[in-house]
Amino acid sequence: MQYKSFGNTGLKVSSVGMGTYYDPLWIFTAKLGWLRNKELKLEALKTGLDGGINLIDTAEIYGSEPLVAKAIKGFERENLFIATKVWSNHLKHDSLIRALNASLRRLELSYVDLYQIHFPSNSVPISETMGAMEELVNQGKIKHIGVSNFSLKRLIEAVQSLKKYQLSSLQVNYSLANRSIERELLPYCERENIAVLAYYPLAHGKLANSKKLLAVSNRLNRTPAQLALNWLAAKRVVFPIPRASNPAHVRENLRAVDFAMNDVDIKELESVL
Repeated sequence: MQYKSFGNTGLKVSSVGMGTYYDPLWIFTAKLGWLRNKELKLEALKTGLDGGINLIDTAEIYGSEPLVAKAIKGFERENLFIATKVWSNHLKHDSLIRALNASLRRLELSYVDLYQIHFPSNSVPISETMGAMEELVNQGKIKHIGVSNFSLKRLIEAVQSLKKYQLSSLQVNYSLANRSIERELLPYCERENIAVLAYYPLAHGKLANSKKLLAVSNRLNRTPAQLALNWLAAKRVVFPIPRASNPAHVRENLRAVDFAMNDVDIKELESVL
């Protein structure tokens, strides 16, 4: 596994992470205390950790925080980068504090490396939310602050509302099949050294099964999924976080960054989608 600097944090993080959003049914049943196919998902996470992935992304709404807690047992805490997210109905000061403490209990951790606003709010001032975030950094309960699904305007507002600390990351939908962030968001993040967590990096599995990628795939003896993840991870500030639900897929993802594509390969990939 390769590692690179995670934005402005000064930390080295695996170039590919693991996401733990599974599906709406998982979220519903998790609230009832039933973690569907728990052992398979647990094995997938442990496979990634054993292979050197140290970045795991979860969220309070996913219902997967307890699963992450089980997966990371036995691994050195200081070598892990655990990110979770607060839902948009918990963005007022006191509510956010309670939400973070609840996430820490579920994760069985004393701190998280990255705490992210899952979606922006139209009713709670970003300054109030970021004020609570900075208090949590002061308390040592979170190390870094991030946002998710923010437009460029909202992202800039979040950056400007922080008084003591920097915004470290933006999480967005980004893949070979969805490159809309390249117009504004990605250039801004590159300039400001803000890490980009790319969710749906395989476009809901479409890229993993894409016949359009087969020409390059066959030439490099790599799978389409590995090409799609490599294309993202090669970008300085971008960290793809494919879903970790199947150990075989995670093993495939582990080999997505141990090769480099040349300009011809990259141009061909970008031209067929």
